[in-house]
Amino acid sequence: MSKFVLRAVMLCAAGLVSMGAASAQVKAAVVNIQKAILETAEIKKAQSGLEAKYRPRQAELEKMQKELADMQAQLESGKLNPQAAQDVQTRGQRRQREAQRMAEDLQGDVDRERNDILQAAGQRMTEVIRKMAEERGLDMVVDVSTTLYFKPALELTSEAIAAYDKAHPVK
Repeated sequence: MSKFVLRAVMLCAAGLVSMGAASAQVKAAVVNIQKAILETAEIKKAQSGLEAKYRPRQAELEKMQKELADMQAQLESGKLNPQAAQDVQTRGQRRQREAQRMAEDLQGDVDRERNDILQAAGQRMTEVIRKMAEERGLDMVVDVSTTLYFKPALELTSEAIAAYDKAHPVK
């Protein structure tokens, strides 16, 4: 019986040693993928482009909101006769619905375009990181959001940004 126990202990110990040796050879790195994508020159330029593209619609929405505030001030002043107050209120309700629709359309358009840009950049960043991992002989690259602890020397975020900017220069 003691020979059986001794063999089992030796087999377990051998298995643990071989598992430890295998895991000691894994080379890993950490990347903050969100930061890496958002800090690329391409995304910064795209953000500026989105702001410029949608600025006229944003200005029109702000103009409508000012107009609504003016109508509200007229109603609160008490200087309007009942018919005029009713007309201002009706116009205000109509403009409020228009402003609401315009704001929703604007936000939807901006969100769609931003998501398309970020999705494409995310795919390109994944390829850049994969290439970096292959060049460095890394077995694994994990996102910082899923990592409890890592040594700062393992982080590749700034290098990934530089590699992305080099591979995908802004035009």
